[in-house]
Amino acid sequence: MFLHFVTKKFLMNIWLFLGCCVIINTYYIIKGDRTIANDNRNNRDNAIMNERIRSKEVRLIDDKGQNHGIVPTIKALQMAYDADLDLVLISPNQEPPVAKILNYGKYKYELEKRAKEAKKKQHVVEVKEIKVRYKIDTHDYQVRINNIKKFISQGNKVKIVIMLRGREMQHSELAFDLAKRFIEDLKDEPLQIEKKPMLEGRNVTLYLAPQ
Repeated sequence: MFLHFVTKKFLMNIWLFLGCCVIINTYYIIKGDRTIANDNRNNRDNAIMNERIRSKEVRLIDDKGQNHGIVPTIKALQMAYDADLDLVLISPNQEPPVAKILNYGKYKYELEKRAKEAKKKQHVVEVKEIKVRYKIDTHDYQVRINNIKKFISQGNKVKIVIMLRGREMQHSELAFDLAKRFIEDLKDEPLQIEKKPMLEGRNVTLYLAPQ
């Protein structure tokens, strides 16, 4: 009888212990999931947002664009959470910083989209090279003039290279004359002389750029 009582009590203690383990384990799983969710909410792209905002107060703009003035950060966070949105500092260097309630994923997408559009509009200036001989004929010369006008209108620079070979070096003044001719025939175009005609090795060069 005594042995039966001890065994029953022992089994009850084991069941109680296992039940406590299950409850504790469940608690930490739920807590861990919430921690991960909060980390994901707060650490996206290192933006200063949500619980990462250390300022006690912020100048708040809601998701409708309404300015709420200076409000406690905890209140601004609650408003963001109630709207299922994020609280993001958009001007962190102001005092107090300016925060806005918004959808951060959409906000980031718009920023990246604008950055890509701005990059497309940026023109990379190229240096287009025009090579000629000082004995160039009239037709080829006019083709080079037209090409220079086109390159300049596209916002590019132009390097005119008048090549001298062998004994032609003895007549380098003719190459300089051709360079002056280019300048004269292009004087009414929206360009400027970046570098005057000069001798570089065995070539006479002239650099032009858009105004």
